[in-house]
Amino acid sequence: MSLRRLRNNPRMRDVSVVTEELKNLYYKRLLPIEKHYSFHHFHSPSYEDADFDNKPMILVMGQYSTGKTTFIRYLIEQDFPGSRVGPEPTTDCFTAIMHGEAEGIIPGNALTMDPMKPFRNLDHFGNAFLNRFQCVQLPNQVVENISIIDTPGILTAAKRKLSRGYDFPAVLGWFAERVDRIILLFDAHKLEFSDELTRAFGALRGYEDKLHVVLNKADRVDSQQLMRVYGALMWSLGKVFLTPEILRVYVGSFWSEPRRICDHYQLIELEEEDLLADIRNLPRNAAVRKLNDLVKRARLVRAHAHIISYLKQEMPTIFCKESKKHNLIYQLPVIFTKIQQQHRVPAGDFPNCTKMQERLLGHDFSKFKTLKPSLMASLDKLLSTDIAKLMPLLQQQELQKASLPGTLDGKFLGTFRPTYYKSDPFKEVPREDETGEEELDEWSVEKYKPKYDEIFYSLCPSEGKLSGTVVKGWMASTNLPNSVLAHIWRLSDLDCDGKLDNEEFALAVHLIQGKLDGHWLPRELPSHLVPPSKRPRKDNEE
Repeated sequence: MSLRRLRNNPRMRDVSVVTEELKNLYYKRLLPIEKHYSFHHFHSPSYEDADFDNKPMILVMGQYSTGKTTFIRYLIEQDFPGSRVGPEPTTDCFTAIMHGEAEGIIPGNALTMDPMKPFRNLDHFGNAFLNRFQCVQLPNQVVENISIIDTPGILTAAKRKLSRGYDFPAVLGWFAERVDRIILLFDAHKLEFSDELTRAFGALRGYEDKLHVVLNKADRVDSQQLMRVYGALMWSLGKVFLTPEILRVYVGSFWSEPRRICDHYQLIELEEEDLLADIRNLPRNAAVRKLNDLVKRARLVRAHAHIISYLKQEMPTIFCKESKKHNLIYQLPVIFTKIQQQHRVPAGDFPNCTKMQERLLGHDFSKFKTLKPSLMASLDKLLSTDIAKLMPLLQQQELQKASLPGTLDGKFLGTFRPTYYKSDPFKEVPREDETGEEELDEWSVEKYKPKYDEIFYSLCPSEGKLSGTVVKGWMASTNLPNSVLAHIWRLSDLDCDGKLDNEEFALAVHLIQGKLDGHWLPRELPSHLVPPSKRPRKDNEE
C-alpha cells in the first residue's frame, strides 16, 4: 500500500483526526500548566508536533549478542547502513531506522535539529550521546508504517570497564516514554542479569505495559533446557520488576535461516506469529497509545502542580529558607500522603519520590508557584470531559481496522540482500542477440526443472496443479521459517490463484534450494526467473 493510499484510507483519516484533537488539547489545556509549574525541569520535556505526528516506534534492546540487529533485519528484510552482527558488542550506538525516499544516514546533532523528527529533545544528553546516535533512512515498506530504534548491547559486568560517557539508563527512559512497544531480547544460551541490565530495567519501570520479552535462539536448545531457561527468566524478571503481573515472554528464533529440528518447533512458529501480529497492530492502535500517554502525563502534571504548590506554601518568607527546604525534601513521602488525602490524587499518579527529592535539591522553593484555580479547572476538564469526547472516534477506528501492509502481513516476509554473489542461483545472467543487445529469454530454472517435476508429480497434482495445502505441507519439511516460506509462495504463485502448476512449483523449489544454500531471496521476482509462459506478451507477438 503506497503512502498516497494510506492517506486516503478511512482508518488513517480517523487516526489523523484523533491525533489533531489530542495535539490541540495538549497545547490548550496541558502545556500552560507544565510551563507554569516548570514541569520539564523535573520530568520529561514538553511535547512537540512531531511527538504526535510520528509513526509508531519500537525500541529493541538487550544484552550484546542476543540478536537485536538480526531481529531487526528479520523484520525489515534487508541490511541497513551501519548494521553489524557478531558475538562481540558490535552495535555501539542508538540507530533510528525510519522511512525515506533514498537510503542515507543522518548523524545525531543534525537529527535533533529536524522539526519533522521526534528527537529534538535528545540534545540535552550532550555530544557524548549525540555522537552515538544516528538515523538510517530506507525506502522500505515496513518502515513506512513503523520506526525501529536499535540500541547498543547492554554489557555484562566483566565487559563493562569504561563508562559510556552519557547516562545510558536515562536515554532508555526517554525512548521508553515515547515508543509504542519495547522488545527486550535474551539469549537462551547465556541467560544472565548484569548490573547495567538491572539499571536499564529501572529506566523501564512504569512502562511495563509496553514491554515484551523475547527468549531468542530457542531452537538451539532442547525442550528440557528451554523449560529451565524459561523458568529462570520469569523468576529473574519477577525479582527485578516487583509486579504481580507477568510480562509477556515470546519463545522464538528470529532470523531467516533454517531452524534446527527440535521438539518445540511448532511452539516457535506460533510464538513468531503472535509477535508479528502484535507488531502489525501498532499502527492500528497508534491513536489509542497517544491518548493513553497524554492521560498518563496529565495525571502526573496534576500531582506535580500540587507538590510544587504545597512546597511554596510551606516556605518561610524571610528567614531559615535553606533549612526549611531540606526539611521539606526529607518529609516528601509524608507530603505525598497529605496531598493524596486533601486533593484525592491517586497514589499511582505521583512521581518516584527518591528521584523527586534529588531534583528538588537544585531548585529555589521561593520561586515556585501556588495553585492557580483556572489552570487546575482546565486540567480537570481535560481529564473528565475532553478526552471522553474522543472515544467515539476511537471506537469508529476500531471498526475499520486494516492490516499493516508490507513485510509483517506475510506478503513480503523473508530476507534479501541488494547485491548478489557470483554463485547466486538468483543472479541475472544476460546474453546478447545478433544486434548486440541484451536479452533474457532463457528461464534460469529450466535446466533444473526435470528433477523439480519429479517432486511435483509425486505430490499427486489435481488438474495439473497442487493445492496450497499440499504445497504448504511439503514446504514445511524444509524447516525454513514460515515467514520465508510465505515470501517464496508470493513470488511463485504468479497467477494468484492459491495453487501452483508445474512451472510455478519448479520456481518455488528453486527459490527454496537457493535459500537453503545460504543465498538471500530477491524482494521481487526478476525477469529471468519468470517462467516463459507467465511473461507478458510483446506487442509484435500474435
